[in-house]
Amino acid sequence: MYHTPRGWYFGTRAKIGIWGSPNQGRFQESGVSILVTSNELEDLNALEAGFHVYPDLYNDNNVHFFTHWTKDTDRSTGCYNLKCGGFVPAEGAELTPGQAVAPASTYDGEDHYISISLHTDPNSGDWVLFRDDLEKPLFLGHFPKELCPKLNGGAPRMAWTGFVSYPKNEPSPAMGSGHFPLEGERKAAYIKNIKLFDSKARAHDPYMEDLLPVLDRPDCYHLSIVDFVVKDRVYFYYGGPSGCIG
Repeated sequence: MYHTPRGWYFGTRAKIGIWGSPNQGRFQESGVSILVTSNELEDLNALEAGFHVYPDLYNDNNVHFFTHWTKDTDRSTGCYNLKCGGFVPAEGAELTPGQAVAPASTYDGEDHYISISLHTDPNSGDWVLFRDDLEKPLFLGHFPKELCPKLNGGAPRMAWTGFVSYPKNEPSPAMGSGHFPLEGERKAAYIKNIKLFDSKARAHDPYMEDLLPVLDRPDCYHLSIVDFVVKDRVYFYYGGPSGCIG
């Protein structure tokens, strides 16, 4: 992942490449998300939206749009999608938490993506979620400002993350496209067009010092440097193949 240094932030937007994982095991998860969090590991407050393959949750190997929240590091609060109170979907939204998303990108072929943003609403203070790759932004719903006390009015950290989870001592699933970032465009998974929001919900490019890398299994998955060269195109590649143990 990349994350911001400790500070006070009001949201983010990103263009996320959609990749499937058809051979994934039932108790494995592989995904990508934008993440709004407090800083501490104990009683972590977090709001998240993205795309994942998680057969144990959906009973299939499709890519699904998801939301997630917690206010105590998932010990006793929070859930995916609409499995508990938390995220409030917009009435009639065309993309809802848990919905399957298709088609996925193909290696060295078609590039499929969805852009989403999660930021504070200057009027209500809620965290509002939009789809941003259509003709005009599509409101998907909101996390009430009261849901996570440490994220009321803003957040200490933003993050953009590829992730996997799997049972201990079993081989891991692929992350992203299943190929390393070095392979680049149309072959490696990406998070592009990264933006940060100010308190008035205006988007702007992050600065180089705004994005700090974290790679907890460099023996299994890789992360490219962030490209800041072209305005409105701040991006990075991430991911790797299946088969990691431990």
